[in-house]
Amino acid sequence: MPQRRYEITDFEWSVIEPLLPNKPRGVPHANDRKVLNGIFWRLRTGSPWADIPERYGPATTCYNRFVRWRKAGVWDRLFEAVSAAYDGDLQSIDSSSIRVHQHGGNAKKGGASRRPPPGTTLEPSAWGARAVV
Repeated sequence: MPQRRYEITDFEWSVIEPLLPNKPRGVPHANDRKVLNGIFWRLRTGSPWADIPERYGPATTCYNRFVRWRKAGVWDRLFEAVSAAYDGDLQSIDSSSIRVHQHGGNAKKGGASRRPPPGTTLEPSAWGARAVV
């Protein structure tokens, strides 16, 4: 299977694989790398768990492993290890830290007043403007 965009690289897998829980007995579980790629696909797209492509295995396997590893703290260890492997050079953008551009505010017309606060002089010199000669 060719590596697709945003899937785990061989380097990342070499860092992640030793940190994953190992279940030596019982029924052999699905390929961890394939399931991880399915989990990342779901998180990246925001689609429902049931829409995970078949190439990543059953959606229930991806969901169950995601939840089980969250409860066991596996995700924290994985993110710390991958970040350390990249010398802390990973960056992420969270939508809560992005500000809206001033023209994208879509303020309701007639809402807030655009007048300066009381006591502010309206002379051009008070705002740093030069006098017209």
